[in-house]
Amino acid sequence: METSSRKCLEFVKNYVIGDQCVFDSGLVVDDSLEFAKTVEIRGRRFSMTLQSISGRNRQRVFAIPASLRLYNELQRLGFTMILLTGRDEHKRSSTIKNLLISGYSGYERLILREPSDHGKIAKVYKSEKRKELENEGYRIHGNSGDQWSDLFGSPIATRSFKLPNPMYYIA
Repeated sequence: METSSRKCLEFVKNYVIGDQCVFDSGLVVDDSLEFAKTVEIRGRRFSMTLQSISGRNRQRVFAIPASLRLYNELQRLGFTMILLTGRDEHKRSSTIKNLLISGYSGYERLILREPSDHGKIAKVYKSEKRKELENEGYRIHGNSGDQWSDLFGSPIATRSFKLPNPMYYIA
């Protein structure tokens, strides 16, 4: 058992600090951008993409280069950017600061977990927030995230893109 744990730890370590995670993230972003270029945008308010941001318990969050490339290219294509995170509302100012330092700016909205959302699993919380956005008239063309809970649940995007993250799992 201990040998398996060591092998797993070594694999994840090499994956994360080596080139493979960067390469895999780049492939997902390339697929996302290919799809985005096919979307016909009809008015700023009705076209959007969601990007889930990680690092909910860390003070400092660094952008994954491929994710930042996706974000910037989607903005250039005219998508409305809405960021949805499981971080708590009381961390708004530090989250905004981290986003700016990491290169994320010009987003339409940053959605954080409010006190009424505490106790909800991530899939339920994010599904409810996506439904609220649709009720406001947004159409969710694309959704990317590093957790399955970022992508599952209803409503879903026209296309969803799972970024690699072997470090942790959020239900």
